[in-house]
Amino acid sequence: MELSLFKKPSLALEFALVLSLSISVNAIAGAEQLSHNELRHNFSSDVIGMSEQQLTMDHWLNKLVNGHKLLMTQNEINKQNKRLITNNVFVNDPFAMPNTLSKQALVKLIDSISKIPNGDRFYYDGSKLNGQNYQEYLASLNKHAIKAQNKVEFALVVKRASLRTFPTSDKVYKKGGGRDLDRFQESGVFPGDAVAVLHHSADSHWLLVQVYNYLAWLPKNSVAIGDKQVIKAYKNSAEFLMVTGSKIFTNFVPQQPQISNLQIDMGSRLPLAKRSEYANQVYGQNTYANYIVKLPIRDKKGKLNIILAPIPRSQDVHRGYLAYTKANIIKQAFKFLGERYGWGHDFNGRDCTGFVGEVYKTFGFNMPRNSGDQGHSAYGINHRFEKTVKTASKMSVINQLQTGDFIYIPGHVMMVLGMENNKPYIIHDVHGLGYLQANGDFYRGVLNGVSVTPLLPLRVSKSVSYIDSIYNIKRIALMNE
Repeated sequence: MELSLFKKPSLALEFALVLSLSISVNAIAGAEQLSHNELRHNFSSDVIGMSEQQLTMDHWLNKLVNGHKLLMTQNEINKQNKRLITNNVFVNDPFAMPNTLSKQALVKLIDSISKIPNGDRFYYDGSKLNGQNYQEYLASLNKHAIKAQNKVEFALVVKRASLRTFPTSDKVYKKGGGRDLDRFQESGVFPGDAVAVLHHSADSHWLLVQVYNYLAWLPKNSVAIGDKQVIKAYKNSAEFLMVTGSKIFTNFVPQQPQISNLQIDMGSRLPLAKRSEYANQVYGQNTYANYIVKLPIRDKKGKLNIILAPIPRSQDVHRGYLAYTKANIIKQAFKFLGERYGWGHDFNGRDCTGFVGEVYKTFGFNMPRNSGDQGHSAYGINHRFEKTVKTASKMSVINQLQTGDFIYIPGHVMMVLGMENNKPYIIHDVHGLGYLQANGDFYRGVLNGVSVTPLLPLRVSKSVSYIDSIYNIKRIALMNE
């Protein structure tokens, strides 16, 4: 009886089995096709002028002509970065900080970021910040500890963290502005970022730091203090891995919890270890299916150690910078599609300038942090519009928009995807949504994330369109200063 189980079935039975399997496979395929069609036909949205197809990367890649043409060489990008550091007050080299700061210079820096706002602010529960609250925040700045000369230290960021207006995690909001925009939130930093440490808060839990494009307060436990030259060599490593995914993660490392499953965001640059620096196994795992990078960690005293860390080759990373092409601009931008908006990199996300900044960092670009600082800066090719310029006069420039161009309105930056029926479409990280409905009523909705939209219908208010508000269109190309 047992042997009969292994006998070859008759041809008739074999045919029946094949036929049955074929019918089942076709039925499944048909069901999958039906499901896909149902999803496609059921697509609907309150975002004006959008189809489901326009939410796919390939839709825009297929429209490109010479999409893989190099727009700038890496040498040209490096030169632009150097000119920015020299000519633009919003981009800095942290390593250029002097070894000491005078009391006057340090107080000036603190006051430039930690200012009491002009308008009212409210805590999450709706209670209004009062004078006593602000006095406590001002006291936390620790100005009384500032000496005639103050030592500047240097550090590497060991984990993603927030840059804050004051040395506090307290969240504050504008009245009626919802609870998405924390007005003490300034920006974010990622593992491997270099900072100059200028001052300590009164409770010693926060540091005033200068990153390449911002000055603000950072939690002390998110950085490791080290030797300036060691940190500089780390940042200038010739062989490095560029994080090209929206977020990637290191492998699980039981022996080193600081680098285990560590999140690292797009645009982070991590030095690659030389093959001579590690054996066939690292932390009990064979290294051949991983990139081995160097990551900073804190010792018990907060000092810098640099250790090896494995990043699976399956993660979205690239050896060196990506080529600066229109195709790569679209590919990188779409990796953020649908990510929730995060003012100043809040909510483990990013805002409009964080979005474009992280995309362009994968090509090697440094840019100012805030949209206004970007829009009013002279780098790139700029088409500026005075407030008196009529909307119709802007259309000659708008009709020539190209993939990757930046469009600036007050408080916001958008990136051009391409043209659809001779009308521009953009991808941007944006909170609100507004346009006129067919009956002329103003529709106010919410996007609150990285979104693809048409440009022309969008409005700031019923009477003011995005086009009315455009003050600059910038193409990131060779410097024209």
